[in-house]
Amino acid sequence: MSDTPAHPDIEQVLITADAVQARVNELGATITASYSGRAPILIGVLKGAVVFMTDLARAIDLPVELDFMAVSSYGNSTESSGIVRITKDLDATIEGRDVLLVEDIVDSGMTLRYLRQYLERRDPSSLRICTLLDKQVARKADVSVEYTGFQIPDRFVVGYGLDYAERYRNLPYIGILKKSVYGG
Repeated sequence: MSDTPAHPDIEQVLITADAVQARVNELGATITASYSGRAPILIGVLKGAVVFMTDLARAIDLPVELDFMAVSSYGNSTESSGIVRITKDLDATIEGRDVLLVEDIVDSGMTLRYLRQYLERRDPSSLRICTLLDKQVARKADVSVEYTGFQIPDRFVVGYGLDYAERYRNLPYIGILKKSVYGG
């Protein structure tokens, strides 16, 4: 386990900072091999994917571009409402480009399914998805994820970009938030 002490609001450190960094480096090597000779554009879903995408981009040994989208489906809740609103669209054109959509976590899959369909209408050459965390047991929508960091249980997690009410993003590990913090 990493030397980073757990925040007092964390019930349990699920994935240590060291394990996160090791897995991000492995994903970077896999993605480098998959996109050999190409220059993919990484699209991060704000705000949660920023930390992961930044580290992932550094672990990919290819020329990459970065762009971001912001969507709203959670608000300050612990569960997706199922209604997706795009609050910030892409700056770049993705037509004919190799696109890697980078997410922090996939749970119901509803937001990701919507984003995949939305981006496919822009005619990219390829569109793949990379997520740090995958809660397959919570899946409500069928969505294909090509690169996954970790499978996790259906618990409310924070850290390494993931938040509750905009807090805990800066924790270097993935932790299970105490239910007493969010009233769960």
